[in-house]
Amino acid sequence: MKKSQAVSAENMTPRERRIALSLAGIFSSRMLGLFMILPVFTLYAGELEGSTMTLAGIAMGIYGLTQALLQIPLGLLSDRIGRKPVIIGGLLVFAAGSVLAAQATSIYGVIAGRALQGAGAIASAVMALAADLSREEHRVKVMALIGVSIGVSFAIAMVGGPLLHGWFGVPGIFWATAGLALGGIAIAVFMIPKMSISRFHRDTEIEMSWFGQALRDPQLLRVDAGIFILHLNLMASFIVIPGVLQHGLGIEGGRHWQIYLPVMGLSMVAIIPFILLAEKKRKVREVLLGAVATLVLAQLGLGWLDDTMVGMVITLWLFFAAFNLLEAILPSLVAKLAPAVHKGTAMGAYTTSQFLGVFAGGLCGGWISQHLGNEAVFVFNGLVTLIWLGLAATMKTPRYLSSQLLNVGRLGETEAQALTQKLASVPGVEEAMIIAEDGVAYLKVDKAKLDMEALYAFSQTET
Repeated sequence: MKKSQAVSAENMTPRERRIALSLAGIFSSRMLGLFMILPVFTLYAGELEGSTMTLAGIAMGIYGLTQALLQIPLGLLSDRIGRKPVIIGGLLVFAAGSVLAAQATSIYGVIAGRALQGAGAIASAVMALAADLSREEHRVKVMALIGVSIGVSFAIAMVGGPLLHGWFGVPGIFWATAGLALGGIAIAVFMIPKMSISRFHRDTEIEMSWFGQALRDPQLLRVDAGIFILHLNLMASFIVIPGVLQHGLGIEGGRHWQIYLPVMGLSMVAIIPFILLAEKKRKVREVLLGAVATLVLAQLGLGWLDDTMVGMVITLWLFFAAFNLLEAILPSLVAKLAPAVHKGTAMGAYTTSQFLGVFAGGLCGGWISQHLGNEAVFVFNGLVTLIWLGLAATMKTPRYLSSQLLNVGRLGETEAQALTQKLASVPGVEEAMIIAEDGVAYLKVDKAKLDMEALYAFSQTET
């Protein structure tokens, strides 16, 4: 491949950028709908027939259970019937769950609606469609854009949820969530090109034959435990925090955005140096340990300093800074630790753990709040996070390698073996594996040393 062709292959096309933004829009619209009730739901739950704190916690977290149970089966289904039917069907189910929750007058109706929301589990299908519609060389960029959109959705939801609650109440949030789902369907129908053939992508989809291995890898399991505990912390904390702000500090629910907006904004600015330190200076283990320790301190502070505005704001800032930093670091750890050819399976185990953590946090947080008190929720979170700190402290320092894909065309076994040796000799390529039937080289590279021109000389991507 000539140098100009290599540069062209290295850059995303306008079509790829449009597809990436469209898929990020679908994903983020759904996540925004799920997150928006987080900062306000327990303020509303008391108005529902039969409500208890335990049931309110289940209502908040139940979507995580159905999401965890169905994301892999629906991903496999998308291999058989196509991505877009699964995505559109999942968004319709999500919209139906939102309508059910909006119209519910009992806590059980909301639980059913939230469970139905989670049953519209489109994450795996969206990732697979992104892989179908992007060249191998740009897969990581597309996935990163979708990941960023989730983080932005969370930040918007923390501000938008209280605002909508003040204007329309929690039922209004559920109605808005249904509207977001319909907007996602419109994007899928009108903005995403039709695919005549869907292929299996090892970097984004789950190989059931390797799933057990992912669950036995002690380093990957530490990351899975981490994301489980992180989202347990999030859901359990927000069983309590809205009530503390409203009843303890006298801030009406519709005004909670005035707390979350500056706290979220400052926390996202604060983590930038630590992300750079983790990736550029190769201090990811140290940054991870510091963030988990900060999360422990934040939980203890939320329990001890919740009776003062200054104490609450400082500990919320610490909490969100640690949370957002860990949300950024943990997926990159999976990419560093997992074999490039099995990255999709490792990420599948990771996201399943995340959603199970959502459910466990809602259930445990609600039960503890009801039976032991609000402070006990934060103590519980702190103790569980201490376990994570111990697991993280025993984690091996990961190699600072990135996953890289290269389209090499269909090859015979002998050709694939010969090309593997050539790719392994490219400066910066630390590991290379070619699956002949895929026509793809799965690489682990040191980007600081990688000779991109030499690497793209082997690419068969059309430009």
